[in-house]
Amino acid sequence: MNLTIRKNIICRSLGFLVLFNLLCFKGHANTRDRPLIYPIPQEVKLTEGRFILDESTFIILREKPDAADEFLARSLAYELADKYGFPIKTVKKTSYNLKDKFLLIGSLANPLVNAYCNKNGLTPALKKLGEEGYILAVSGNTVVVAANSKNGAFMGLSSLRQLITKENNKISIPGIMVKDSPKYAFRGIKLYLPGKENIQFFKRFIKDFAVLYKYNKIILELNANMRLDLHPELNIGAVAFNKYLNYSRIDRPPGKHREFQDSSHQDNADGGILEKADVADLVSYMREFNMEVIPELPSLTHAYYLLSGHKELAENPEQTYPDTYCPLKPKIYDIYFDVLDEYIEVIKPAMIHVGHDEWRVEKDVCNLCRGKDYGELYAGDLNKIHAYLAKRGIKTAIWGDHLLESVTSKGFQEWTSLTGYKYKIPGALTLEQVKQLIPKDILIFNWFFTDIKNDQQVADFGFKQVYGNFHPLISNWQDRAKIKGILGGAPSSWSATTPLNMNKDLMFDIFADANLLWSKSYLSPNQLSTMMEPLVAETYKNLSGKTLPSDDGAKVSPVDISRLYNSSLTKGTDSLGQKLLQGRVSSGNRTFDLKPADDQAGIAMVVSSQKAEARPSLKGIPINKDVSSLLFLHASAKEAGNRKGYYSQYNFDDTAELLGWYEIVFEDGFVETVPIRYAVNILDWNLNKRIKKDKMTENTSTHAYQAVAVDCSAAGDTSVTFFAFEWKNTRFRKKIKEVRLCGVNEKEKGNAIVLLALSIAENPKVTEAIGLEAH
Repeated sequence: MNLTIRKNIICRSLGFLVLFNLLCFKGHANTRDRPLIYPIPQEVKLTEGRFILDESTFIILREKPDAADEFLARSLAYELADKYGFPIKTVKKTSYNLKDKFLLIGSLANPLVNAYCNKNGLTPALKKLGEEGYILAVSGNTVVVAANSKNGAFMGLSSLRQLITKENNKISIPGIMVKDSPKYAFRGIKLYLPGKENIQFFKRFIKDFAVLYKYNKIILELNANMRLDLHPELNIGAVAFNKYLNYSRIDRPPGKHREFQDSSHQDNADGGILEKADVADLVSYMREFNMEVIPELPSLTHAYYLLSGHKELAENPEQTYPDTYCPLKPKIYDIYFDVLDEYIEVIKPAMIHVGHDEWRVEKDVCNLCRGKDYGELYAGDLNKIHAYLAKRGIKTAIWGDHLLESVTSKGFQEWTSLTGYKYKIPGALTLEQVKQLIPKDILIFNWFFTDIKNDQQVADFGFKQVYGNFHPLISNWQDRAKIKGILGGAPSSWSATTPLNMNKDLMFDIFADANLLWSKSYLSPNQLSTMMEPLVAETYKNLSGKTLPSDDGAKVSPVDISRLYNSSLTKGTDSLGQKLLQGRVSSGNRTFDLKPADDQAGIAMVVSSQKAEARPSLKGIPINKDVSSLLFLHASAKEAGNRKGYYSQYNFDDTAELLGWYEIVFEDGFVETVPIRYAVNILDWNLNKRIKKDKMTENTSTHAYQAVAVDCSAAGDTSVTFFAFEWKNTRFRKKIKEVRLCGVNEKEKGNAIVLLALSIAENPKVTEAIGLEAH
C-alpha cells in the first residue's frame, strides 16, 4: 500500500484549533483511509524505504532473555504466522549486526535495546517518555521497539502490529520513527465475566482489540459466577435468578409495589458458573499482556447475587429478589468476606471495585435501619469493607454517585412506583460525612461527568478518580485534564460479553475512548467515527477468529442482477435523491458492479415495509453454483432500531432491528435464512450525512460490524454509503440454486432494504457456469 501524510486541522475544542499529523494507509477505491497507528501517536516521522520481511529476517533475543522479552518475541512471531502466513525464526545473540535483518523489542534493561538506543542517540528522548512510553524505529534492515519498561514495550509492540501490511504476497513495514507516551495512566474497560462458550472470544478481544489499542486495565464483574466452595448456595441462586428473569422476559425484578430496583446483571458469565481454573486462566492470560485485572464485586447495592440464597439478610426481605442488604445484619459480612477471599485467592488483585452505587432501598422499610442516619449506614458499610481489604494490602474502588448531592440529591429522593406507591430512597451523604467518614484512598469511578463541576467536587474532597461508563461524547475534554487527581477512564459494558453485544454496542465507545485516554491529539466523536470505519472489517476478522473467502484470496466475480431491478430509487421510501456511481466499486477484494438495467427501469432490488408500496419478497436471484461466499452490497433507506443489549438480556439478537433476511436456497431444497439486522450487517445509506450533520448521541449507530462501508456517491459533498456484507457458504460442495430477498412485515415503519449489487467468491479453479452472467 502507498503511504500518505494527511495534515489535518481538527477542530473544535474550546475555540482553539489542534494541529497534528495523521498518517494513514491509503485505502482502496471507495473506502476511507486507515490510520497508520491508532491511537494517534505523540510524534511520528516517516523515513525512507520499507522493511521487507524475507527468509533472512529474524527476531533477535538477548542470550539470557527474561520472561517479558520472550513473550514479546513470541507474540510477534505468532502474529506474523497467524495473520500473514509468515514463519519467522527467533535467534539469541549477545550483540546485533547491522548487516542482519532483524526485529528487536524490549526495555532498556535488555542490553541489545540499550546498546541500540545509545548508539543512535535515543536514550535521552526515551527516558522522557515515562513508564509506558516507547520509541519505534523502522529502517530498511532493522525494526526496533525500545521502552523504559516492559509496559512500554507492550505499547510499542501494539503500534508495530498495526504497521505490518501484506500486499502482492510481500509483508512489509514502512520506514518510520515514532516517539510516544500516554496522556493517562488508567485506561480500562469494564466487562462482565464471559460465559464458557465466550471464553475464546474474550481472549481474542483482549489480544486483538484492548491490547492493540493500548488499554491496560480490565474491570471484571464477577458476582457469584465463579464456583464458590464456601457458598455453593450463591452459585445455585445466580443460575436460578438468570432463568427467572429470562423466562419472565424482564430485565430486572420489580419490588413488592413494583418499585424500581437495581439493574440485575443476571447475564454475567452468560448466567452460568465458571470453575476457578477458568477464571485463573483468564486472569493469567490478561496479565501476560500486561493488563491489570480489577475484580468488581458489588456490595450494599446490586447485591442480588449475595441475597438470592439469603433473603433474610436483605433490607426488604419481602421483595421477590432483593437488591440491597441490611448493613446492620452482621452475617452479611461473613458471606461477603468469604466471597472476597475466594476471589482474592484466585486473582490476587491489587484493587477491588465494591460498587456502592444506586442505593434504591426504601427508607425505614427495615426495622434495624429505621430512624438511623442513612449517610452513616452507607459510610459504616463501606468502612468495614475498606478495612477488610486494606489488611490484605488491597485498594478499594467504588462508584461515587452517593458522595455528591448534585447527583443523588440531598437527604432523600421522592419516588413513585408503577402502582402509585410513594416512598423515599437515600440521596447523598452530607459534605461533612464525605469529608470525615469516607477514606480518601478509595478510587472513585465518576459516571456523572455530564457536569464538569462534579469532577471538581470529587477532586476537592481529596479523592482520585477515573471516568466510569466513559464515552467519547464527554464535553470540555481538554479542560478536564487540569483537574487534580483524574487518572483516566473506562468505558463500560452492561450486558453479557458476547460478540454481538461487544461489536454492536461497545465497539465505537471503546475505540474512540482509546484515543481520548492515550493521545494528546483531540479528535471529536464525529472524526473518531470516520476514522474507525476502515478498521471495522479488520476488527471483525480479529474478534471472530475467522477469515472470509474474500480475505483468503478467493476469486470475486460480480453477478448481473439488473434484470431483477424493481426500483429507480427516485420515489417513495427508497428515494435516494442523488445519483450513484456506475461501474466497478470495491473495498479490498470485495468487488461489485453498479449497472442499471438496459431499459433503465431501475437501478436496485428493493423490498419495502411501507404499506403503500409493500414488496415483502422478490423473485429469486439464480446462482446455480457451488460458491465459497455471497457478497451483498446493500443498505437500508432509513435509520432503524439499535437498542443496547442491557435492555433485553433475554433476547440480545432483537436489540438490533430485523429489517429482513436473505433466503439461501440449495439445490436439494434446503433453505438457510440469513438475518439482515441494523448495525450488524447493514446501516442506512445516509450514514455519512447523519454523522457529519447531526449531533451524535450515545445511541447513534456508527458502524455495521459485519459489513464494510463503501462510498457509492457519484459526485459532490453529499455521500451515499452502502455496506458490503459477505456470507460464507455453510455447505461446500452443495450448489446454491438461488437467493431470495425478503422484508419484515411491519408496514407501519416504512423502511426498505436496497440491494444494489451482488457478487460471488469462489476458488479460481471453479469454472462452472452461473445462472446469471458474471462479469
